[in-house]
Amino acid sequence: MSDQQQSGGAAVASSPPVGETLMEVTGVSKVFGGLVAVNDVNFIVPRKAIVSLIGPNGAGKTTFFNCLTGLYRPTTGRVNFDGTDITAKRPDIVTQAGIARTFQNIKLFRTMTATENVEVGMHPRLRSRVTGMILRTPFVRREEKAARERAREILSSVGLKRMDELAMNLPYGDQRRLEIARALASEPKLLLLDEPTAGMNPQESEELRTLMERLRTEQDISILLIEHDMKVVMNVSDHITVLDHGEKIAEGSPQEVRQNPRVIEAYLGSQA
Repeated sequence: MSDQQQSGGAAVASSPPVGETLMEVTGVSKVFGGLVAVNDVNFIVPRKAIVSLIGPNGAGKTTFFNCLTGLYRPTTGRVNFDGTDITAKRPDIVTQAGIARTFQNIKLFRTMTATENVEVGMHPRLRSRVTGMILRTPFVRREEKAARERAREILSSVGLKRMDELAMNLPYGDQRRLEIARALASEPKLLLLDEPTAGMNPQESEELRTLMERLRTEQDISILLIEHDMKVVMNVSDHITVLDHGEKIAEGSPQEVRQNPRVIEAYLGSQA
């Protein structure tokens, strides 16, 4: 995508931060019957960047996420990730390629412990096969032990201490942390977070912002964020893209987006 690429002739002409491209989305649209949920969106995520996707409710943000992760097949367009075309690939293929995500509505295995939930997230990277698991071979036992230890390390890294608690008994903020931990268990290169601070108090939101920055700097993970908390978005993002009615209306640095008249009208409001 060129530095001057725009959508509908009204987007801010600004490129993402300098760096090798990890994901490039070209002309992605998603149509449900006669409803155009996402319309010809071009999008780039550089390596080691935190990129935010914002817009009012119904703007098409989660639908766009679903097109990137294989839950929806784009009506048109192409998704290239780390040099591979993953357009319309199955979610498990997308995960194996190095993309993990959380959901707007928390989706955990409620009757499993926090540790067990994270272990489930590791399965795309485990080498044990069904026969070995049935026979309980030494290799399987060693891998399971290592997976449990690694799961507890990941939980600790996201600040979740109640590792042996059932997921359904965890406070809301801890459930959000657990979902992020489970996504990290697949060792992603790109982490997609769908409204991760929803329901969090200001302290929890600040802790999550710190975690995102740490993941980017310490683990070289790129992050694509859908978020309505503008304090979090403006403080953590390298680049912001704005959708409205499925179309990209602006993109640029936090400062550029904050001052864009179309963004103020469509989403941020006069308080911006």
